[in-house]
Amino acid sequence: MNLDRFSQSVDISQEIKIGAGLPVIFSGPCVIENEELCIDVAGKLKAICDKQGMHYVFKASLDKANRTSVGSFRSLGWEKGLEILSRVKNEIGVPIVTDVHETHQVEEASKVVDVIQIPAFLCRQTDLLLEAGKSGKAVKIKKGQFMAASDMKYAVDKVKSTGNEKVILTERGNSFGYHELVVDMRNLATMRDFCPVVFDVTHSVQRPGAQGGSSGGDRKMIPFLARAAAAAGVDGFFIETHPEPANALSDGPNMVPLHRMNDFLAMLMDFWTTNNNYRDFEI
Repeated sequence: MNLDRFSQSVDISQEIKIGAGLPVIFSGPCVIENEELCIDVAGKLKAICDKQGMHYVFKASLDKANRTSVGSFRSLGWEKGLEILSRVKNEIGVPIVTDVHETHQVEEASKVVDVIQIPAFLCRQTDLLLEAGKSGKAVKIKKGQFMAASDMKYAVDKVKSTGNEKVILTERGNSFGYHELVVDMRNLATMRDFCPVVFDVTHSVQRPGAQGGSSGGDRKMIPFLARAAAAAGVDGFFIETHPEPANALSDGPNMVPLHRMNDFLAMLMDFWTTNNNYRDFEI
């Protein structure tokens, strides 16, 4: 199966394309906790990605609008969050990706970020996809836990109907029972018919709502799934990380500790490079 079937790579910034060479790493803390954390994590990840020969895009959510419990931390507020993302972009010199949940958020976010991310639960929301497409930014859509990979074509088509061809899909597993997700690696090849594909390393091991009001995760499974995705052939990886996952304000159980990111990305690059040598092999 030829994994170079789609004809167009996606511009993320002037320096970075996805689907046209080096893998792209979308990584950072789950949510914007404070300015110091974001600057520190972005700077260290940029250095690691440069060392490993990977492109880097900083990720942190402006607002976690889909937390399990109403009492869970959501955000510092949109205005403060955008200020922090703008500082990361200017001081570290990296592109930014963040989530939007409502149509009115797209315009404000697009003033700062380079990639608009559509959360998995909202991947069928037509108005949100259209508004994201109209922004002219790259639009990264997470496949819903309830979606067949083949049906993500229609989400891509919604964005492209605005004249915006810059669409990226992200695999993060499907619901398997009440608190489990399972990743079907065939989804990576299926969705790559439509546009470049990213594998969400950390949310794929999430256990939604499994901790009685918050989500759990199985961090020890991360290397196995990540290696499989790298070998299967993807264009990038989405990885949440934190200096102290146990103290993170969101998704700590399924994060890669920051001090392990250099070795982790070196391993992924090794598997990804090996796969590239066999991209044209078909049966």
